Amino acid sequence: MQRIAGGAALGFGAGIIGGLFGVGGGVVMVPALVLLLGFEQHRAHATSLAAIVASATSAGIPFMLDGEVAWGTAGFLLIGSTVGAALGARHIVRISPVWLARGFVVIALFAAVDLWMSA
Repeated sequence: MQRIAGGAALGFGAGIIGGLFGVGGGVVMVPALVLLLGFEQHRAHATSLAAIVASATSAGIPFMLDGEVAWGTAGFLLIGSTVGAALGARHIVRISPVWLARGFVVIALFAAVDLWMSA
């Protein structure tokens, strides 16, 4: 029961953050699944990806209806991200949980610094 409540709360929070900032799935869910719900690193990544499908779709609909989506760019992003995600998922098993977590932190820090510097 605690895992169900924790998962629902985590999904709600990540959904709000995703809707507001365009992130949430990986940035919020993966660390929270590992640290708060005790998931193994690989399972946290996979679980987060499964949840992203629904949250990205529901968050994207209002933007689509308001004409905010650049469809040409979105199409190229879709192609590249689909291929990249499939390759990443295929090769994730080769990365130890420790290095997977470290890589995640490096990417998150790089993104944070980049956003900070461009603000």
